Amino acid sequence: MLLTSGLISRLLSERKLAAMQAGREFLETHSTDELLKLVGQRIKGISATDPEDKLVLPSCYGGGQPSQGEDYLVGKGLFYITEEGRLFLDCTSGHYQMVWGYNHPQLCRAVEEGQKAGIVWDNHSNIPQAPVKCLANRLVALANAPDGSHSIDKALIGICTGTSACAAALKMQLCSYQRSRGDKGPPIMVVLDGNYHGTDMFTQYLRGMWREYLTNLEVISVQPNDRGQLQNVFNQYGERIAAFWAEPVMMKREAILVEPDYLRLAGECCDAVGAALCIDEIQTGFWQPGILYSPSIGVKPDMIVVGKGMTAGFHPLSALLFNSKYDILEQYDALNTNGGAALASYVGLCCLDMVESVSEQIVSVGDQIMSGLSSLATQFNDRIQQTQGFRHLAGLKFRQVEDALDFHRRAVESGLWIRAHAYHQGHSTVLTKLGLLADEKIVDYMIAGFRSLLQN
Repeated sequence: MLLTSGLISRLLSERKLAAMQAGREFLETHSTDELLKLVGQRIKGISATDPEDKLVLPSCYGGGQPSQGEDYLVGKGLFYITEEGRLFLDCTSGHYQMVWGYNHPQLCRAVEEGQKAGIVWDNHSNIPQAPVKCLANRLVALANAPDGSHSIDKALIGICTGTSACAAALKMQLCSYQRSRGDKGPPIMVVLDGNYHGTDMFTQYLRGMWREYLTNLEVISVQPNDRGQLQNVFNQYGERIAAFWAEPVMMKREAILVEPDYLRLAGECCDAVGAALCIDEIQTGFWQPGILYSPSIGVKPDMIVVGKGMTAGFHPLSALLFNSKYDILEQYDALNTNGGAALASYVGLCCLDMVESVSEQIVSVGDQIMSGLSSLATQFNDRIQQTQGFRHLAGLKFRQVEDALDFHRRAVESGLWIRAHAYHQGHSTVLTKLGLLADEKIVDYMIAGFRSLLQN
């Protein structure tokens, strides 16, 4: 049954709906140029909505306190308006997943057309609808090297989040290790220090959490781009290593770019001892001209994890792409209670086409972002240590954590929504991840805004 306007107003209140409607109309009737002139300002005609308190939400996600009106009201493209009516330019694509910003009209139309065509929201994973199979085939083709060599020939689609996909990869790696080298001793996972492969207990174990509760699995952390340390670890532990894990751009560790040569070396080390090379592209995937980053740098993983941007925030959907030698789990060992999410898979197919249609823009805009940030690092080298990341996934590392936090606070006050990594010792970086809608004008505005903040 479709929600009627009466039901919506009963659920959300007439006042909230009126504010949302006014905000939507404002965003739809103003050009990018007009919106950029108003970033950070209160928009006339959008009344405050008496926001709901967030006391019942967990404090680790901004809850446990009364709302002050800073939360999201409505958005379109790269812009959003808060409950208090203030306009923001979203420089991080939501939580790094909104490839095409908010409510992209092409994707909204695709959802409507898909439903009319008979594509269902979800169904049992044993009887996947056509979009699920089409998406799986497309992703497998994209995961392999341009030279035609194949290391990936399977795709697990029936999983909602990147956490679940990473957990499935871990299970496959452990089962494979137990079958082939279980007599060698407890398996070892080699990971990059500062890794982030999900939020369940198993994947958090890889970054040092819950160690007192899990046993019979060792985790060794190595510093990204330290080739000597990596080779020493593989030389020392050899066949006890079940897998090596890496994110090409470590967005949870200050946007550190893991050098292509380092990843290629990791692949050689894995091949020598029979370990799985697992590349986590939850962040990098769908922000690349070729969709995935690994094939573009000549890395041939045994496993690639994708998520976040695959459906542009429409519906949580991730995938594990892998070599069939790891297709050894029993039914439901790696699935959650959702099935194939056929409609979300169809949106994923649409996103694939949209990304491929703007390949040249991805490169030019991404390079412009890095060039602009590098110019700031040079101009303000007394406070900025360096630029980090790759194209749209970028960061400015400050010399002092206090400067990074102050910059972040003032950027948000000015209407530029960015993130800050300053919650671990030595972290002092502000992060951006502009959506692929960003053009030269948007990048220039963001860089000019950053420059103004640094000058004042």
